[in-house]
Amino acid sequence: MHVQNPPVPPGRPAAPGALLEQALMQAKRVVVGQDRMLERMLVALLARGHCLLEGVPGVAKSLAVETLARTVGGSWVRLQFTPDLLPSDIVGTRVYRPSHERFEVELGPVFANLVLADEINRAPAKVQSALLEVMAERQVSIAGTTHRLPDPFLVLATQNPVESEGVYPLPEAQRDRFLMKVVVPHPTFSDEMEIVRRMAGTPPRAEQAISLDELVALQDAAEQVFLHHALAEYAVALVMATREPAQWRLPELAPLIAVGASPRGSLGLVRAARALALLRGRGYVVPADIADLAVEVLAHRIVLSYEALADGVSAADLVERVLATIPRPNVAPSQQTGPNPGPEPDAEVRRSVA
Repeated sequence: MHVQNPPVPPGRPAAPGALLEQALMQAKRVVVGQDRMLERMLVALLARGHCLLEGVPGVAKSLAVETLARTVGGSWVRLQFTPDLLPSDIVGTRVYRPSHERFEVELGPVFANLVLADEINRAPAKVQSALLEVMAERQVSIAGTTHRLPDPFLVLATQNPVESEGVYPLPEAQRDRFLMKVVVPHPTFSDEMEIVRRMAGTPPRAEQAISLDELVALQDAAEQVFLHHALAEYAVALVMATREPAQWRLPELAPLIAVGASPRGSLGLVRAARALALLRGRGYVVPADIADLAVEVLAHRIVLSYEALADGVSAADLVERVLATIPRPNVAPSQQTGPNPGPEPDAEVRRSVA
């Protein structure tokens, strides 16, 4: 099965990988040293999943969201979450118009293609609950009427890991709504020198590389990327190992995990792997696509036990141990014969022997 290329105007590259590479290059003109974050954000956008960015202030989280919105030509909005925020401040409410002598619905700022929920863990429980419907159903209910959010739609939330005062830890149900959680580090010395050099003059600005119609077509193409059943079994095995580690030759992890990843972890891992394969210019998934995304997709869905918290064990460490134990399937491209072989080989996958 091959990826169907989306319609592209004359003069534009036809391959999905070329379109996505242009978008990444435009983003990297502005955001320096955060290639992994940019790639993961684009994967989330292609997979129609939301992304949680965790990092200290000043590491270009907000700039990356604005830049990504410019590259795809979509609308974006920044919502600054504070303890006094109300659900109506985000999703909208009914407003009485004296001139018309009736109530009218005024939609909130969440109606945009990309929504940056800045410092999301500062919002109270009511606001977090309002976001659940927005993120899961992509709709808002006001006064008994349902309003659909624009397509494409993506929530990119940020949180600061070093502050503990005035914050509300995200509940497990909401963390599970995020396709990925990406940890954003400080830039390296060379990257920071490049930041200083670029910002000394006129700051660079990203240009649009993909239209919204092309983005929707790319999202549809990502869903059609070929995934062999052995790779689906590999993704499910990684998730099951976080729930029943003793049955997957990881008995030492059982006392460290209170609750393993949910079925959304399996679905999210497969969707994200398909999107990453498309981003890397392939029409089929390989084991590396799944392994590269496992920590970002699964770690935030795991609830650690008190023993793990006391020992300072992180969920990312546990996922890494699962990856080191569960064997990857072996992937080999099949030989194509005939006068006109296709541009991409089908993936012939054989399970490796444990």
